[in-house]
Amino acid sequence: MSNSCPFCQHATTPADSLRDHVWSFPHALSVLGRWQFYHGYCVVFSRMHAREPDDLSQAERDGLTESMWWMARAIREAFVPRKLNYELLGNQVDHPHWHIFPRLASDPEHLKPAWVRIDREEGHPGLLPGLEGNQASRSATIATLKATLARLGAPSA
Repeated sequence: MSNSCPFCQHATTPADSLRDHVWSFPHALSVLGRWQFYHGYCVVFSRMHAREPDDLSQAERDGLTESMWWMARAIREAFVPRKLNYELLGNQVDHPHWHIFPRLASDPEHLKPAWVRIDREEGHPGLLPGLEGNQASRSATIATLKATLARLGAPSA
């Protein structure tokens, strides 16, 4: 664990007090992502700190990947996007984590990476509420994802 890593801090926080917590998997945690213009966008991160995914044990690496697939299935079933985009980057946070972006047919930039719009609009504070979504809609999205994961029989810690 790293004291300066935000995902390590999340991993040691009780789930019921973790803001935007969606699901506790055996090897990973899932939170609703900040950018809810992409309705259902989630981040799934390893419980263990590492710089690169291949620094994790095979069990941790496989568990993280399995968690990402469970979360993707729940997002697809709950919100029926046209397509899901998956990204494992680590450029800002050195901790293995997946971004799962649901892409809707109505997305005017559906052929571009989600980060293009996010990067463009982050510099304009007046546009951020449209990207983030309000707390009531975020809470409803979390509740829908939790119910879907439970119905699917997703493993939990």
